[in-house]
Amino acid sequence: MDYDTYGSTAVELAIALANTERDDPEWARAFLGSHEEWFTAGTSFDLSPGKTHRAAATAELVRSVALAESQADVLDRLNELLALARPRPYATDHDGSLHLHFARQDSPALEQLTTTVAMGLSQVVVQHGWQRLGVCAAENCDDVYVDTSRNASRRYCSNTCASRSTVAAYRARQKTEE
Repeated sequence: MDYDTYGSTAVELAIALANTERDDPEWARAFLGSHEEWFTAGTSFDLSPGKTHRAAATAELVRSVALAESQADVLDRLNELLALARPRPYATDHDGSLHLHFARQDSPALEQLTTTVAMGLSQVVVQHGWQRLGVCAAENCDDVYVDTSRNASRRYCSNTCASRSTVAAYRARQKTEE
């Protein structure tokens, strides 16, 4: 599956947000800091507890889109996420290649985050189909992923989970044969 570079990395940001552990009260600041390339230089990553809660709600909405089992559910959940976005796209070449940013340069970190993940996720769903989003089928893993395989057959979030599941199935068959 081919999709544009900025849109593909925007959806990767959405997936990373959905898969981020949120037990630590400082999770949002840590997440934003580890993805600082997405934010305008000088953007403050200090979020109030209320904004941290809103960032968590955005993460849960991304996850809910991936968990949806029908196109109608995906559209409802995606539109709920898009309602939080404040798109004000602008063209830039700050990294040496022309591309669009979805949120205003001067918007706060939460607005930049929410708008970017909503727009990136919506582009993948609209252009490539809602079935391209999934949740890992491995035991003890519930990570969200985007299926970029040619035939839309991906079931695991990573090669690690796929290998672990394959080995577990092999061992279970060996045990049954004994």
